[in-house]
Amino acid sequence: MRTAKLFGLSMIIILMVLSACSKDSSGSENTDIEESDTFNKTGMPIVDEPITLKFMTGQSSATADDYNNLLVWETYNDMTNIDIEWGLVQSDSLEEKRNLALSSGDVPDVFYTARVPNSDLLKYGKQGLFVELDDLIEEYMPNLTKLLEETPELRAGMTFPDGHIYSLPTIHDPDYLEVRLGMMFWIREDWLEALDMELPETTDDFYEYLKAVKNTDLIGDGSGDEIPYGAHDLSGLKDVLKGSFGIGNKGHQSPYVDIDPETDEPRFFPITDEYKEMVEYMHKLFDEELIEQNIPTIETNQSFSNGAEGLYGSVVIASPHGIYGEEGKNFIGMNALKGPHGDQQVTRVGAPLNSIGGFVVTSENEHIPETLRWMDYFYGDEGAKLYFLGVEGETYTEDEDGELNFTDEFYDNSDGLSFDQTVAKYMSWLGGGYPGIVKEGIFKGNSEDPASKVAADRVEPYVEDVWPSMLFTSDENDVMSTTGGDIQKYTDEMFDKFVTGDESLDKWDEYVEEIKRMGLDEYMDTFKKAYERYEDNEED
Repeated sequence: MRTAKLFGLSMIIILMVLSACSKDSSGSENTDIEESDTFNKTGMPIVDEPITLKFMTGQSSATADDYNNLLVWETYNDMTNIDIEWGLVQSDSLEEKRNLALSSGDVPDVFYTARVPNSDLLKYGKQGLFVELDDLIEEYMPNLTKLLEETPELRAGMTFPDGHIYSLPTIHDPDYLEVRLGMMFWIREDWLEALDMELPETTDDFYEYLKAVKNTDLIGDGSGDEIPYGAHDLSGLKDVLKGSFGIGNKGHQSPYVDIDPETDEPRFFPITDEYKEMVEYMHKLFDEELIEQNIPTIETNQSFSNGAEGLYGSVVIASPHGIYGEEGKNFIGMNALKGPHGDQQVTRVGAPLNSIGGFVVTSENEHIPETLRWMDYFYGDEGAKLYFLGVEGETYTEDEDGELNFTDEFYDNSDGLSFDQTVAKYMSWLGGGYPGIVKEGIFKGNSEDPASKVAADRVEPYVEDVWPSMLFTSDENDVMSTTGGDIQKYTDEMFDKFVTGDESLDKWDEYVEEIKRMGLDEYMDTFKKAYERYEDNEED
């Protein structure tokens, strides 16, 4: 009897060990992957017999109400034999519905353009609700695999602290600077000419230009309505000025931490002397009414209207022509301004790894190889053409030099539709958040404005390597969302108050001490751990 009990206990232990071995080091079970008999690993269709995938899709208000009627998806469904139940969710209710699905476990096959936060990717990935994609990418996604091999920092930025990849990225071609810049620094060329001034090269030059705009009747009606610098918030100007004051050197995806050039270690730059000097400069501009006075509270549409009415002398925005119309043609891209100590860097620039929450495969998915092949197409040139341009001969043409262009319908629509409204008839990329690759010559959004190309070329010598968003462990996420969230909120609030004069810069030392008191050491220790992992992953 004793022998039988020992044997039974041994079997239980063995089964427990085997069960543990079937799980990875993070505790989440690997999903069984099976290829159907009709699955084709290469070529089209992806499956010989039609299948259906259920998505939850984040939907911009600029896109169509029914994706199944769009040319891009009708075409791709026919190519692949894969139908999509899109499960469209408007952006204003996306977070609520996504969280409800995750908490209940009633999830779709794929979260698509659903902007799943990094913290949720790790949380539900470790629980096994999101599929580990590490080896599956190499098995079923040759286009994405090639991109990861060519640009190692992509894989480093996608890999979570537990060593796994739980989602597929939005990639901006490293060489496509216009789209990586996104929001750029613009100035009125016609006003420069009227003032007999050259394009500003330094922060002092920019100040002199702003003063001249304020004191000159450039509109020509004596109204004094000229606004030297205007925009829908202060953050854009802050982002483009950081590089003039030697801070923010790791790009706009790291808005609080950069590398200290003296120690080569991460630093919280909003408490540095250089940051204070930038804030003092911006306060001077605001105090002298060279910055739009209601900029902290102005509605975005009102700012756009001001620009379209020709009131702004300079702005940080994606494309003046695309947003302001005819008045926007008067703007040209600014230089990367040299600051008071010779600093000159473009800091309002993103990493090639734009985001990673746009395509998440769940454990409910019974067609994982097919799903990954479906997505991989959009990491190649042909898929990018289909997604961003539609079908050759119907929505775009290719000339003998290989240049791609939308048909005339998009630019001179007989029904009076705007460019975006015409795009929405055929494609679903408006509003962003899409997984895939954005490449120069294929993507024809605002960044394809010729003025954007000129503007990007002007500042290209001052663009350096930048970071993607750092990835944290669960415990680290808790720190960054509580202590970190409080510190970042306080930093942003005080920036606005210092610039507008609602808080005197005499209280700068109190501001610094408050940030330290709030837990800055813990915040920076946490960030450094994530940074060190990113560096290790990049080296691997």
